Amino acid sequence: DELATLAGIDPIAFRIAHLDDPRAIAVLDTVARESGWHDARPEAKRADAMRGRGVGFAQYKNSAAYCAVVIEVEVTDRILLERVTVAVDAGEVINPDGLMNQVEGGVLQAASWTLKEAVQWDQTQITSRSWDDYPILRFDEVPGEFAVHILPHPELPPLGVGECAAGPTAAAIANALADALGLRVRDLPLTPERLLAALHEA
Repeated sequence: DELATLAGIDPIAFRIAHLDDPRAIAVLDTVARESGWHDARPEAKRADAMRGRGVGFAQYKNSAAYCAVVIEVEVTDRILLERVTVAVDAGEVINPDGLMNQVEGGVLQAASWTLKEAVQWDQTQITSRSWDDYPILRFDEVPGEFAVHILPHPELPPLGVGECAAGPTAAAIANALADALGLRVRDLPLTPERLLAALHEA
């Protein structure tokens, strides 16, 4: 996204312009269409919130499933996930429901890593000793809208899905934050404390 900004080009169009793999391009085209990427941006629902949208894309391990993620966020004192749209090409899909469950779970786990999860320690030991003092995404923090779109390719070999959504999800959240605030926060997790520190430094 930073290169796209420097070039003055839409982030998805920039990616497509530098790809020659038709399956990668199809995944990005699909996520753009299904997320309404080119539509007018909705206003923030919350008072004093900034709304942003970001995209992430990767082919898992450069050899498995193609996955593109668009995430819309609202930023108050923290990042709130509003809408998630995913497009996946995994070749022939043996169990579509299983694939969707895998991708949905991967997005939520990656969102939890990106926004909250971090082991804490002091001078002598790790202090994160239980789930009580290790933050994870809560049920009330799950996005209100969540859609996974599978590109069917029954004529092609199956590709491993695994954690294909992890990298694109983290990237999409970070890019959505930058879109909302106009600044980059590079240290994960993207906690309220780090957002506040970044704003003070800007």
